[in-house]
Amino acid sequence: MTNNCGFDDMGFAKLDTDRVERSGFPEVIFCAGKPDDYLVSIFKRMTETQGKAFGTRASAEQAQLVMSSVPGAEYDPISKILKVEDPDAASGRKGLVAVCTAGTADIPVAEEAAQTVEYFGANAERIYDVGVSGIHRLLAKSDRIREADCVIAVAGMEGALPSVIGGLVRNPVIAVPTSVGYGANLGGISALLTMINSCANGIAVVNIDNGYGAGYIATQITRLANR
Repeated sequence: MTNNCGFDDMGFAKLDTDRVERSGFPEVIFCAGKPDDYLVSIFKRMTETQGKAFGTRASAEQAQLVMSSVPGAEYDPISKILKVEDPDAASGRKGLVAVCTAGTADIPVAEEAAQTVEYFGANAERIYDVGVSGIHRLLAKSDRIREADCVIAVAGMEGALPSVIGGLVRNPVIAVPTSVGYGANLGGISALLTMINSCANGIAVVNIDNGYGAGYIATQITRLANR
């Protein structure tokens, strides 16, 4: 039930109905690990009360259950985003975030970031597979990257892409290390260490594989840039 404390108490979950008022962003559902019945009930309640819902890290099985119970639910198996969105949402987007990846294997994390940006109301420009092993691919897109309000740079392996982009642009760069790589990548730790030790200015780093976190921060920056 909804109460005057700013949350909807479902017993197993307390939906934060006051979050948009406090932060400007609605609550997001982390799907992984949630029991099936709870997840379906949460999606139903959020779409009934808010008209939309956004979930991250959903499995294909979870998505099928929600889509069979919640009208308008959509699933992207690459990003593992499960959402119900206003069909006219795209027309109201403002600002631009450039979402860049070092390689094609980094795209799932980048898509989590890009779709978070779009759901929260900004435009995402996808610039994929522009890693430092073929830096001419990045330089060919540098003008467009510079036009963005901020840049999300997603990379595994040694994680050098954010440093290179940081030396090319004047706007903030959000670095996302991924767990893509061979043994000494250590599940993304090597890329994380490279990024937090970058000598380029204007780079902030989120956790390993945290595309959602990068997309959230990028949208905050874009909102400020387009007030």
